[in-house]
Amino acid sequence: MKRFAQAAVVLGLVVAFVLPGCARAAKDTTGFTMEDSITVAKPLDETWQDTKAVLRELQLDIYTRDKRGEFVAFTPMKRQLYVGTPHRTKLTITLKQATANSTTVNIETVAQVYGVTLLTYPDWHDRKAANNNEAVAIIEQLKAKSS
Repeated sequence: MKRFAQAAVVLGLVVAFVLPGCARAAKDTTGFTMEDSITVAKPLDETWQDTKAVLRELQLDIYTRDKRGEFVAFTPMKRQLYVGTPHRTKLTITLKQATANSTTVNIETVAQVYGVTLLTYPDWHDRKAANNNEAVAIIEQLKAKSS
């Protein structure tokens, strides 16, 4: 009977520690992105081609190319000291036609780390962006192409 009571206490403690972690809301990622914007003096089609060329020149991995005006690109995956958690930067670039001969380019930057929890598959998770160096480089190259 004493063993049964001990087992019940241990089982109760295990359940108390495990259950709160099982069902939880997704992490709130509001405020994680850094946003940059530029207006280019070219029509949407030309700006789309220029943006695609800039992403290739910067050797970014282009995940999505939408002719309606959106790109999703990633920096190559890196580790700190070859053993740290893999990380990369996700760039979401949205093109909108402002006038007949100008296009607004919006760039959202978010940092990502690769990880897994006990109840999820391995995947990339958003983290607060520390800098927007890639977005600034894209904007500078788009300025150079439009002049």
